[in-house]
Amino acid sequence: MAKPKKNMSFDGMVKFFLQYYRIPTRKDIEKLMDRIDQLEKLIKVKWAEAGKLRGRFGDRKDGQTGERDVLTASDRVEQVVREAGPAGLSFGDIKEKTGFPDKKLRNIIFRLNKNGRIQRKARGIYTV
Repeated sequence: MAKPKKNMSFDGMVKFFLQYYRIPTRKDIEKLMDRIDQLEKLIKVKWAEAGKLRGRFGDRKDGQTGERDVLTASDRVEQVVREAGPAGLSFGDIKEKTGFPDKKLRNIIFRLNKNGRIQRKARGIYTV
């Protein structure tokens, strides 16, 4: 009597292939992105506590020391959206005012929206 062969499904083969070659899945990447967001928040809090986020930068070329405001790209985008008021701004307007390339701006808007610093009023319209 012949030994029955075990049929393998396509999904099973794909899972085996992904595990064998250690290819990350969407779920793995989402976990990493969540962890990166948590670390960014922690760093921002720690720097703000230490007074380094918007604080002293030591000696400048002209020999003077002083405080300067450091606006990150995210802060700049949030500021532009905040200045627009409750009507909000479109993606194109934000791009025009900040001068950032598409990819960078999309990532910044995604993070700001995810962190709750800006809201998406409608598709492509953002407000504070």
